[in-house]
Amino acid sequence: MYQKVQGLVLRVTEYNDRDVLLTLLTKEFGRITVKARGARRANSPLAVSCQLLVLSEFSLFEYKDNYVVNEAHVVELFQGLRLDICKLSLATYLVQVVDLISQEDVPNSQILSLILNCLYGLSSLSIPDAKIKTVFELRCACLAGFYPDLDADLTATDCDRLYFDIAEGCLAFDSGGANFSTGIRMPVSVGMVCAMRYICGCDQKKIFSFSINDDALESLSYVTEAYLSTQLERGFSALDFYKSLLI
Repeated sequence: MYQKVQGLVLRVTEYNDRDVLLTLLTKEFGRITVKARGARRANSPLAVSCQLLVLSEFSLFEYKDNYVVNEAHVVELFQGLRLDICKLSLATYLVQVVDLISQEDVPNSQILSLILNCLYGLSSLSIPDAKIKTVFELRCACLAGFYPDLDADLTATDCDRLYFDIAEGCLAFDSGGANFSTGIRMPVSVGMVCAMRYICGCDQKKIFSFSINDDALESLSYVTEAYLSTQLERGFSALDFYKSLLI
């Protein structure tokens, strides 16, 4: 039985001298693993379609309860990523996160839409890398079930000492009262909180359509990175490499 699916290549694992195993994120089936026979050969017609960070259309057939690639054609190469090592390393971090939070054989069109929007933004749009990273991390946390509590009334509270509690995922105020968190917390401004609210609740198609100054964006990027890694309880090698390039 043959299936046709579009899939983003999240991971490529060498299987033997000729073949690779691909981890794909698809709209129809969620995350799936398929074998691409002969993809490691230099002249293989599958070679380009089966690269990391490529969106391709795959023709699959089932063999002994496994998917095997029969044909594949590139839909989007995200060529801009391959011309900039910083963008490529950041994009690799994004797919490492998606690989972790997506579930085998469980469709999740929102995760697929988010990662494709972010990869297209990195590759082809004039959006700061830090903004794409921040949006991805916070929205991904929401899709993974870690929706932050940002409902505090900022107009009625002294916001000079406003914090985001990384472990609890909520706002905390250093006002000398009982509502001040004693957990891990990072300072945030009202503008940063407004941006966080927008990212969490906006339409997916307008996810980058908000304004924030460069200093606030840099601070917010630290917050969203810490929040996502804390909630997922792990780090990511591609993120470490990306940050080393920025030093």
